[in-house]
Amino acid sequence: MNNYDSGIYILELFAKENFLIANNKFNNVTFPKGFYYYIGSAQKNLKSRIYRHLAKQKKIHWHIDFLSTHKSLKISNVFVIPNALKVVEAEIANSFVEYFNAKIIAEGFGNSDTKETKTHLFFKNKQLSNSVFEKYYNRVVVHNK
Repeated sequence: MNNYDSGIYILELFAKENFLIANNKFNNVTFPKGFYYYIGSAQKNLKSRIYRHLAKQKKIHWHIDFLSTHKSLKISNVFVIPNALKVVEAEIANSFVEYFNAKIIAEGFGNSDTKETKTHLFFKNKQLSNSVFEKYYNRVVVHNK
């Protein structure tokens, strides 16, 4: 991974089966099997933030930790917009449903630090083409076994 210090990232996660998470805000939400796209940002230590997301064993701190540590999910790709400002995170989140025809499964997921977005987690039954992302983002291939 390149040594970007800051930027916006999109985690692509794959759920092989329907699942629930142990979070009070979302404990009544059944997350369907398929692909999830989480938009996040790190205005410093971007590489460390991404590696933290990739770790299965960690203290649960953010909403995304409930997914990244779940036994039924794995992170399959990470896309990065290096040096992008935090405002870009909201722009991407606000256009994700329209641009990628994605669905919102859990409104309020991952966006507790902003009122500008409905969520930072989006769902698709089928994987979005990597070429769609590669036009705009640097792709970081992740191999999880």
